[in-house]
Amino acid sequence: MLGLKLPTDPRWVNIVEKNIEEILTDHAYCEQKAASTAISLIIGFPEKSELVKEMTALAREEMGHFNMVHDKILKRGWTLGRERKDEYVIELMKFFPKGGSRETHLVHKLLYAALIEARSCERFRLLSEEIADKELSDFYRNLMVSEANHYTMFLKFARKYGQKEEVDQKWNDLLDYEAQLMKDLGKKETMHG
Repeated sequence: MLGLKLPTDPRWVNIVEKNIEEILTDHAYCEQKAASTAISLIIGFPEKSELVKEMTALAREEMGHFNMVHDKILKRGWTLGRERKDEYVIELMKFFPKGGSRETHLVHKLLYAALIEARSCERFRLLSEEIADKELSDFYRNLMVSEANHYTMFLKFARKYGQKEEVDQKWNDLLDYEAQLMKDLGKKETMHG
């Protein structure tokens, strides 16, 4: 369904279970960054009314998810830790060349966002099925559905604002690149890394 070319090694859940506090902190910041991405798309492309409307709703939803994760942290007697670098996103963002038209820049941002959401959805599914913590299993099952919707929305907008054949080729190339990245990731208690 997600089109990912390399699934996460299920042993990643074992790493996560050894440091739930760390994964929740990382997850909280991922939700905050997703809201920031939505806001940056509004700021960068205000003339795209349908996109603005969807990104406004998405920013609210992602901040709602941030709040839900933050509540889980507080419920366990912890506090939100410091933000970490997301090595996955840093490496992913190197794929498309810099420059180009505004439309090309928009398509690239949308494809990056679609892939990040797809990988998050895949990780949430894995957590929902494999993590021993029943509360977190249920929590990630519910979030998984939301992330799948985000992935398809970003891909739909990329195809709307770019030439479909070209966008589909870029998407497939990005999926191949991401699969290579994932070979070296999945060894830390972070949502993507």
